Amino acid sequence: MTARPGSVHLIGAGPGDVELMTLKAVRALSEADVVLVDDLVNPDVLKFARDDALITYVGKRGGQPSTPQAVIFELMLTHVHAGRRVARLKGGDPFVFGRGGEEVQALADEGVHVEVISGITAGIAAPASVGIPVTHRDHAMGVVFVTGHGASGDTGNREPDWSALVATKMTLVIYMGMRRLGEIVAALLAAGLDPQTPSAAIAAATRPEQRHLRAPLERLPDAVKAASLGAPAIVVIGSVAALGDQA
Repeated sequence: MTARPGSVHLIGAGPGDVELMTLKAVRALSEADVVLVDDLVNPDVLKFARDDALITYVGKRGGQPSTPQAVIFELMLTHVHAGRRVARLKGGDPFVFGRGGEEVQALADEGVHVEVISGITAGIAAPASVGIPVTHRDHAMGVVFVTGHGASGDTGNREPDWSALVATKMTLVIYMGMRRLGEIVAALLAAGLDPQTPSAAIAAATRPEQRHLRAPLERLPDAVKAASLGAPAIVVIGSVAALGDQA
């Protein structure tokens, strides 16, 4: 793989630990003329970029000042049309709650091909970092990744169907759910999920400052508040959350 002039690579930087980036991601980043960096990317990964690369931060965080998506599209188009090799660097995997699909579609509409380089998503890496397997033959035959804050659109916020998710009896892995954790837990309990269901919250997963806690579902919001555990964090709900490192 060699980046071509006027090309775009959509790169997953992984959950935080620099060593969890793929070799392909490192290679593409090292060839880029321009690097557009999302907010949750560990800045240490930029050591793989060229010294003369143009680094532009285009952070997007819920509830905080963010670069509008339209501006990011325009930046990519401007650089590509100028013949530059663009690395669009996102935390985790760009196609898992990273809006990568939207960016690929927008560029395709302008005739620009994008090569996607997958990254390890926090929904897998965070539980694994404390020994929680998101699937297990004795506990859960599947896992559901779900966003905790809904999506804004012309029809307003779209809320996950928590009752349907409870009915799957699968592990629930919730991204971006810390601000609404109390509401989410209340919805799951109202949908019939056992209040004693094992649950865990893992903040800053795979980084040196990582913290985590475990609690029965009904007590999880209070435990998170008492521990001052904040975003970014992954919440895991299901019997697998009782497995692994109990420290």
